[in-house]
Amino acid sequence: MLLEDEIQQSSFKSPQQKLAVNLLYTNNWLSNHYDNFFKGLDLTTQQYNVLRILRGQFPNPCSLKCIKERMLDKMSDTSRILDKLVTKGYAIRNECPNDRRSVNVVISEKGLEVLKGLDFIDEATKDIFKNLSTSQIEHLNILLDDLRGPK
Repeated sequence: MLLEDEIQQSSFKSPQQKLAVNLLYTNNWLSNHYDNFFKGLDLTTQQYNVLRILRGQFPNPCSLKCIKERMLDKMSDTSRILDKLVTKGYAIRNECPNDRRSVNVVISEKGLEVLKGLDFIDEATKDIFKNLSTSQIEHLNILLDDLRGPK
């Protein structure tokens, strides 16, 4: 569906403005798909992201700094997200023995089980992008990487 039809706007000031609006609109569209995966689970997209980071590190602990650097949403309050995951029993927080100001976090068995139940998301994501061919997806990935420019 055309962006213009979706937001009922017939023109944009520039192609760059349309691209910015299109990216924001599409991000929200994709977020809504992911929110539907978590309905009834008392889990947010940011919490899911942190659990996946922790599972990737498992069985090794992960520092708060490491989690924050790897999160998709850089504006997220990582400490608050971890507090909620610990409260739910999905993660275990331990003081770092070398630096009491630092904490190490590891995913719990309960957290691993929750993620195992959500592994269907990887397959379901393919369906979200069913309107694009593999070559279009690969090209879009390159374009998005180029958009963000060199690090």
